[in-house]
Amino acid sequence: MIDVLDLARDLIRRPSVTPADLGAMDIVQQALEGLGFVCRRMKFGEIENLYARRGTTSPNLCFAGHTDVVPVGDADAWTSPPFEAALADGVLVGRGAVDMKGGIAAFIAAVSAYLADNDPKGSLSFLITGDEEGMAFDGTKRVVEVLAAEGEVIDHCVVGEPSSSARLGDMIKIGRRGSINSWITVEGVQGHVAYPQRAANPVPVLIDLLSRLQARVLDDGFEGFQPSNLEVTTIDVGNTATNIIPREARARINIRFNPAHKGAELEAWIAETAAAAGANFSGKVEVRSIVSGEAFLTRRGPFTDLVASAIKETTGEDTDLSTTGGTSDARFIRDLCPVLEFGLVGATMHAVDERVPVSQLYDLQAAYQRIIERYFERFGDASA
Repeated sequence: MIDVLDLARDLIRRPSVTPADLGAMDIVQQALEGLGFVCRRMKFGEIENLYARRGTTSPNLCFAGHTDVVPVGDADAWTSPPFEAALADGVLVGRGAVDMKGGIAAFIAAVSAYLADNDPKGSLSFLITGDEEGMAFDGTKRVVEVLAAEGEVIDHCVVGEPSSSARLGDMIKIGRRGSINSWITVEGVQGHVAYPQRAANPVPVLIDLLSRLQARVLDDGFEGFQPSNLEVTTIDVGNTATNIIPREARARINIRFNPAHKGAELEAWIAETAAAAGANFSGKVEVRSIVSGEAFLTRRGPFTDLVASAIKETTGEDTDLSTTGGTSDARFIRDLCPVLEFGLVGATMHAVDERVPVSQLYDLQAAYQRIIERYFERFGDASA
């Protein structure tokens, strides 16, 4: 039997700030191998990843998470060293306690408790990355590509992100909006403001382009989703003089979009709008866009109902099936199977003195264990 608090503290004591691992993945692997999982390490670039499976038959219930954490910020502002995993008045304090080493520990502990009395009619698996808090190029995305190419079948997945809002189990995520970032550069000709005919001012072109982009109402929302939104995140000219027409003007935008759109369609629209804004400009307009994730929705059905029921039984909460918030690695896993997110209360994630009540760790373990039990009762019997 694995104790959730001991395992969470062991993981926190590894300062695995992206892209560093510093032994965090070894701790996960050792715990899973002790439970009979076959572990496969996948390293891409600097990033450590792990896929582990126990069993060979369907259905395959997967738990996904990440061992990497964000920087601590001002370490002196913490009440205890960020990677000490200190206990104070029944609260575990440390970077990653909530996001999401505590969640990983809870699911592993839940699996250990389940396997002590049960032989699942199917398989359990873990997909753990060290690149969720970074650019996510060499993490879950790459592992999913490998698993898909090999024909690995995962039937359903729970991502252990801290989805709960105020109380454990009051919210799970069944979808997320997509995200696209665009870098816009307008290059003109520098000159004296008194002789504009000798220059090509990039600033009016940039202003026109941003105005065109912001003028479009992307949508009025989508099933369970708020409307998509475009935000200008920076404008930079870098001109300190009052009598110079600058040579270059730059801007960056981000669009958070619901399933009414695909990233490639928005990317094409941004490029087309940029071309139109610069059509009569003697300089040039360049746009570089990156779609960091597509929008997805796991519609309500047997899997979401099963998880909600297990949460109700163990926490008493009538969980809200939400699509709010930013992005997570669920955006990649959805290419393999239906996926949802359920984890700790996220109030202190990324904050100074990130912390979780110890009782909440044990409550999350109990909820995860009930999900596993319910899952194989429901889907294991169906595949027998």
